[in-house]
Amino acid sequence: MALLAVPLIGALLLLVAPTVVRPWLRVYGLVVSGVALVLAVVMVATFDYGQAARPQFAVDREWIPGLGLHFHLAVDGISLPLIALTALLTFLCFVYLSWGDARGPGQLLRPRAGGARPRALVFTLLVLEVGMVGTFLALDLLLFFVFFEIVLIPMYFLIAIWGGKGRRGASIKFILYTLLGSVVMLLGLLLVWARTGTLDIVALGQAHGAGMPRAVQILAFVAIGVGLAVKTPMWPLHTWLPDAHTEAPTVGSVLLAGVLLKMGTYGFARIAIPVLPEGAAAVAPWLGAFAVVGIVYGALACLAQRDLKRMIAYSSVGHMGFVLLGFATLTTVGINGALFANVAHGLITGLLFFLAGAIKERYGTADMRALGGGMLATLPHLGSVLTFAAIASLGVPGLAGFWGEMLSLFGAFQPAAGLPRGLFLTFMVIGGLGAVLTAAYFLVMLSRVTHGRPERARAVPAIAGSGASGVGDWPPGGSALPGSEWSGWAGESPDIEQAGWADEPPDSEGAAGAADPTAGKGEGGAGGRVLRDIQGYEFAAWVPLIVLILLFGLWPKLLLSLTTPAVQTLLGALS
Repeated sequence: MALLAVPLIGALLLLVAPTVVRPWLRVYGLVVSGVALVLAVVMVATFDYGQAARPQFAVDREWIPGLGLHFHLAVDGISLPLIALTALLTFLCFVYLSWGDARGPGQLLRPRAGGARPRALVFTLLVLEVGMVGTFLALDLLLFFVFFEIVLIPMYFLIAIWGGKGRRGASIKFILYTLLGSVVMLLGLLLVWARTGTLDIVALGQAHGAGMPRAVQILAFVAIGVGLAVKTPMWPLHTWLPDAHTEAPTVGSVLLAGVLLKMGTYGFARIAIPVLPEGAAAVAPWLGAFAVVGIVYGALACLAQRDLKRMIAYSSVGHMGFVLLGFATLTTVGINGALFANVAHGLITGLLFFLAGAIKERYGTADMRALGGGMLATLPHLGSVLTFAAIASLGVPGLAGFWGEMLSLFGAFQPAAGLPRGLFLTFMVIGGLGAVLTAAYFLVMLSRVTHGRPERARAVPAIAGSGASGVGDWPPGGSALPGSEWSGWAGESPDIEQAGWADEPPDSEGAAGAADPTAGKGEGGAGGRVLRDIQGYEFAAWVPLIVLILLFGLWPKLLLSLTTPAVQTLLGALS
């Protein structure tokens, strides 16, 4: 409960006591999210790993007695890693924002004239954390749906206000897709309620579909699955994702890839499979088919991309395809692989989007050809971390990205009884081909960006002191640069002023810091601009992710021993 209360109270204080909070605004979000992270660490440390399948730290209060609804929260071996991941990534996003100087992504918390409103940004991120953590804690179907929907509004504003030049279209596409998917999911949840008379997820999971005929289970699974598949996203319901990722600010992309996509896959493990086992068995071959198409499609789409952020976005379609394939096998091995891949993807892709934002800030573009190559020579530390993240994402043994994909494919080799083994063997082969294509597009990206002889960026003019990191991609002072990606933005200001957040004045120190075009270290880059290698705040935000990628890659038992008992209980209806 405290994990929800801390960010919620922090967000409310920004509304009711803005004058008190304003002097500390630059570190306010850092402190609040830091307290939430400490609570998550305490939860991890005190969790009873001998009973990982049992809900722990439970809170169960009557919510709406007339309807039999309960405010029921708890943690088990499936949700604990995702809660910890959410708290960690939110805190690292605030580290990235709060410690940066006015020339970097920290400009959003030390705004210049024409910049974004920092109080609104902190409020948005804290509300987003409430929704994300609540989704993983909820053990009531309606409560799950409420938290599932809460995240849509702050993410919409995060893209629409602090995003890139195409932010309005991307945010509208995001909200329309996810809301329509949620409507369909709600119909499925109401069908379950109508047939069973309860919304308690624990009771429904223990009943294993009792009271629901097979036809009803199939219909409910399809309805709930469609809503979850949109958020995952599953091919062909993925088309909102590349635009949202490309236009979102860096912290928005990190949380979208690292946590929001996991809310969809988590729903399969928490609700769809255990509550509707016969529906899961009937739909599993179709789910596997869509999963492997997404794996191959995502990889081929990545090969065709020029924009680094867009390439990473399409890679998520492929990686989440492995997660869905693991769920489709309905085996302990496959679902364990899916849950492992969930966490690994959050760590690795979160790091990749941090890196893409840092590159865009320095060069003023994320176009791989315009970057000119040779990053290992000009920015050796940044180029090395990008290489590490790419290798981790393509699934090299010894890093976290390997185990989830391997276990999902191994689960397809021997699917659950009653599933067509020949078909799943075909899925395994196609998924293996997708893994090879994953290596191909990451190697192509590295050859374009990190290797070769350094060239001056050809298509991007110098933007001295700009904070073009994808975290608020409007130019300083609202001025457009002819021929740059911000052309046509002259005089355009964030719409958030209309929401009552226009009271924060620009920070004079930040504006002064932004005027120094020679600050930092590094070789000349775009248009002769001095490029800086990894800065202290970036190092602080990225190192925890690097350490965890190595730790889970070398010691996968840390996660598998946690999820296995919960998965075995989840599959009780199918054993």
